[in-house]
Amino acid sequence: MILNTIFKHPNNSTYSVSLSLPLIFALFLCLAFQCFVSPLNAMDKSQNDLTEISIEELMKIEVETVYAASKRIQTVLDAPSAITVINASDIREYGYRTLADILKNVRGFYITYDRNYNYIGVRGFNRPGDYNSRILLLVNGNRMNDNIYNSASIGTEFVLDVDIIDKIEVIRGPGSSLFGTNAFFGIINVVTKNGKDFRGIQVSGETASFDTYKGRITYGNHFQNGFEMLLSSTTYSSKGQSLYFKEFDNPAQNNGYADSCDYDKYKSFFSKFSFNGLSLEGAYSTRNKGIPTGAWGIVFNDSTNATTDESGYLHLKFVKTFFNSLDTEARVFYGRYKYYGNYIYPPLNDDSALGEWLGGEIKFSKTLFNKHKLTFGAEYQDNFKQQQENKNINPYSLNLNDNRSSMSWGVYLQDEFTIQNNLILNVGSRYDYYQTFGDTFNPRIGLIYNPIDNAVIKLLYGEAYRAPSAYEMYYHDSGATQLANRNLKPENIKTYEIVYEQYFGNTMRLSASGFYYRIDDLISLQNDNSTGLLIFQNIDKVESKGIELELSRKWKNGFKGSISCTFQETKNLETKRPLTNSPKNLGKLNVLVPLLSNDITAGIELQYTGNRLTLLNKTVGGFILGNLTIASKNVIKGLEISASIYNMFDKTYSDPAGPEHVSQGMDRIIQDGRSFRLKMIYTF
Repeated sequence: MILNTIFKHPNNSTYSVSLSLPLIFALFLCLAFQCFVSPLNAMDKSQNDLTEISIEELMKIEVETVYAASKRIQTVLDAPSAITVINASDIREYGYRTLADILKNVRGFYITYDRNYNYIGVRGFNRPGDYNSRILLLVNGNRMNDNIYNSASIGTEFVLDVDIIDKIEVIRGPGSSLFGTNAFFGIINVVTKNGKDFRGIQVSGETASFDTYKGRITYGNHFQNGFEMLLSSTTYSSKGQSLYFKEFDNPAQNNGYADSCDYDKYKSFFSKFSFNGLSLEGAYSTRNKGIPTGAWGIVFNDSTNATTDESGYLHLKFVKTFFNSLDTEARVFYGRYKYYGNYIYPPLNDDSALGEWLGGEIKFSKTLFNKHKLTFGAEYQDNFKQQQENKNINPYSLNLNDNRSSMSWGVYLQDEFTIQNNLILNVGSRYDYYQTFGDTFNPRIGLIYNPIDNAVIKLLYGEAYRAPSAYEMYYHDSGATQLANRNLKPENIKTYEIVYEQYFGNTMRLSASGFYYRIDDLISLQNDNSTGLLIFQNIDKVESKGIELELSRKWKNGFKGSISCTFQETKNLETKRPLTNSPKNLGKLNVLVPLLSNDITAGIELQYTGNRLTLLNKTVGGFILGNLTIASKNVIKGLEISASIYNMFDKTYSDPAGPEHVSQGMDRIIQDGRSFRLKMIYTF
């Protein structure tokens, strides 16, 4: 396998260097040695040689636990997946502002931003124009993907403020054997903080570049009778930037400058109550975002072009262990998503969608014969409202008025069979039935072997599906640009993976994984042969293979860091060409340096993204971004202050554009230059 890396010369010319995979791996090890082993002599000599660590220290290993890999709490070593966990301390120390910011730091992940929404790329797949429908997003185990676009919101439209996140579980690989649709490439489970994490009132405020302001007030407590509560509200406003687009560089379109069109405003609210195994939580957010790019042919430099997203949910859960050690979890849920687009062509065009759903799940877990840990359950969802509408105003014309409902249900079973003390066989499957297209069955199997203490080898195979969304099946605009396709069927993926993980006491963790997947019946937006209009069809096949490497380390004096790299090749089997927006190389470096004391830290990030193809068959060049956050806590009792610089090298770079931009001759979207943020948190 040969991987090409493009380097930029000071004279702005580019040159290509071909690196073989073994050479890249050797470079990774050398860099890891320099970053995480050599500094030991100067920083913490007592930890320099692992052979000097006592047996007691090696046994006191701190291994993260996760829920979303098997729908029950287990360690990342036992889970049938390659897993990353991001904690609240990481969010604070590195100055992450959104869920998209957090995911940029995860090995193998990359984010594309079209100056309206953020889109997740994982394992070489992030096609322009997709809606994050191939990642399942959960909050405390509850599904967040809507029932119109099946989209996972990760930007400022995400329903939670990142300050109330306790940790994020990133579960790689297919998860349909437990969770059904959307768990295609992986699962992201956001776990919120609890009332006991605040024990009073906390307020925060921040100011940032581009006239950006944010405020939050949170109250949380845990009472002596066991009752616990958390309430939090956030408001945010950003004027945005004046952006230049060469495609519109003429006097009639403000010489290519979009002024006052990049604004972003949102409000969010979260509540959580729990008592004796019963919990109730709810959230609501609304965001209004200007569109500066002239997408879909709308009038350029008109600040009334905007989208509004509203999301909300209620989630009631009951957890209890019965006398026969049967763990039971029952939940009911309600979700709502509303989208509204205000587009100036002319005429004024209103595009909207409203989805509401209600459902429930019951799950049981039990250990049998000391060797079998069984998890089995059933889930039902009633999409009682799936509305899509498109109309022109003055003169009035109704282009789309689609009102429908649908339902789905599924049953699943997983067995974690301990063959020997160091060998586990994990087997699971799920059967789903959809009113729209019928049934689907998806298995998963994993063999987990511990050759030595604190090390694991995982051999994994899984299948997953993504159900076609209401948007893909039913959206049309009366023959103007797009047709509906009610005959769409699910797209399917088969993934093979090998994972190796090694812990060295509480100081170091090494992770390595190799993967191969194939997607069949991929739903793609195509030109209809008879009409020439756009239509979603099951037409593409995709194949990908790659490796992911990560090394993390921490020292007793508070210094810690991680380095990761990803090498992947992803191609369309129909065209034999690489996928658009699919970088072959990704790299990430995070270092946390204590300053003066552990109460003041410097968090440094470097992120590399390789070259990517655009929809116009051009290349968006690779780039390196650097971020810096200086964070302090308890300098004054109860007060936390942080200052961040994002894109500190002021790198000019772009992301590939979606089809709504390509129609305007634009194949790339300019991203933010250097920006700053100052944040203060005070706990009473």
